[in-house]
Amino acid sequence: MLLILTLILALVFLPWPWNAAAVVIAVVWEVSGAVLSIRYSRRDRAWVGVETLVGKTGSVITPLTPEGQVKVDGEIWQARSRHGASVGETVLVTAVDRLTLDVEPASLGAVASSSRAWSKPSGTR
Repeated sequence: MLLILTLILALVFLPWPWNAAAVVIAVVWEVSGAVLSIRYSRRDRAWVGVETLVGKTGSVITPLTPEGQVKVDGEIWQARSRHGASVGETVLVTAVDRLTLDVEPASLGAVASSSRAWSKPSGTR
């Protein structure tokens, strides 16, 4: 849009050396805007889905004996824990199995997470 406006104004109102300069500046502006727009749109992909929950912490809202509910990022999830956890305790998400989170108490997760590799949720190839 700026290019068209500059062309009209430069050709009608500006004398010779200035109209060429105005057109060149407008072309550079338009091209750089297009290049920056393309680069911005191709930045890193957004991380979405339940797989992004692995490694996050949440709080227990119903006792995990071994199954219960936890709140992670403001969402309530079904969860299970081999170690159990009481209401209000902080837990670490270690894996996702369909719509159930595998969790462990955050105190245990800090030690174990350094040696554990990320795994795909079960049911995927």
